[in-house]
Amino acid sequence: MTISDTLSETYSALTGNKVRTGLTMLGIVIGIGSVIALVGVGQGATSSVTSSISSLGSNLLVVSPGSTSSGGVRSSVGSATTLTEKDATAIKEESSYIGNIATVLTGRYQITYKSNNTNIQVTGTEPSYESIRNLTVDLGTFLTDQQIKNSSKVAVLGPSTRDDLFGEDVDPTGKIIKINKIQFKVIGVTKEKGSSNIASSTDDAIYIPLTTAQTFLAGKSSISGINIQAKNAESVNLAQEEITDILLSRHNIADESSADFTITNQADIVSSLSSATSTLTILLGAIAGISLLVGGIGIMNMMLTTVTERTREIGLRKAVGAKNKDITYQFLAESIVLTFVGGLIGVILGWGAAWLVTYLGVVTATVTWSSVLLAFGVSALVGIVFGYYPAKKAASLKPIDALKYE
Repeated sequence: MTISDTLSETYSALTGNKVRTGLTMLGIVIGIGSVIALVGVGQGATSSVTSSISSLGSNLLVVSPGSTSSGGVRSSVGSATTLTEKDATAIKEESSYIGNIATVLTGRYQITYKSNNTNIQVTGTEPSYESIRNLTVDLGTFLTDQQIKNSSKVAVLGPSTRDDLFGEDVDPTGKIIKINKIQFKVIGVTKEKGSSNIASSTDDAIYIPLTTAQTFLAGKSSISGINIQAKNAESVNLAQEEITDILLSRHNIADESSADFTITNQADIVSSLSSATSTLTILLGAIAGISLLVGGIGIMNMMLTTVTERTREIGLRKAVGAKNKDITYQFLAESIVLTFVGGLIGVILGWGAAWLVTYLGVVTATVTWSSVLLAFGVSALVGIVFGYYPAKKAASLKPIDALKYE
């Protein structure tokens, strides 16, 4: 029996009962479509988290003060005042693996412009913060060394802050705002980073000179943290170890477990969150795979019914010389074609669903060619696995018994 004969018989058999074929194929369509869409959602989440964290800076290390304890109650990390500008200077001078460093002092304050107001985080920092945190100035300029030296009352706004105070697409440079009732001149606006919770924190912010924040807002010389950029990705862990040793020595701490500071490694955060989203992707794929399993069972049920209905046909074929393998190939071909066509339709629908949820802004879904090829492979495998038993059952029928069947 030639391949063309097999395909011709397969077409005739599947189109002979279009409703049953369509309903059976629907299970595969839903299964493959849901796998493509849900895996795409999981992969999109992984990509979104990774890009959002990376947008905050590359090869980034953040040194924060430790926590304080009062009345037996320990507060959150960063509440202590254990870091100083001298610590940052020592790190800059003694570490051989860092490329850039910026000291920061943060606090939430009321910001007003005429009748508009908002309460957001104000970051006192240095000019190097712009490159470390991958900030890009859209209007005006960022902070300068001279403004740090003079404790200038100037401010750079995030785009969301600009929109809240002045309205969208308004150039606020040169205008005066009040931070905690103190007048500041707006000198720049940064470009928008994105809509994710991680990246949007840089959009809803204000940056002022570190010395200005210490003198006029916080009233103290301590700092909230030190942002450090390692020379390259390979140097991040080495830089972290070196910085830990420097600070332990400066703070006269022998045991690292008693350190009065913490160091956050951006690579560790990316790895941890990527692992969590990858687990989510696997879970979503497994849930969708259940519907694919149900679709496979539906195919087996249809093929077994088909074998019963075509028993006399099978007996006639065997009587005129058809071999067992010819009968096996025939029914196996029908099962595989059924799942392959259903898989193709499912891929198209799954891809379309992923595009739709991304377009509507519900969630970002990323469909990769690997997931598409996997879906095709799974659909073919389902056809083979669930079609093999009915095919073998058909091939095992004895011609005389099959011809007698009514």
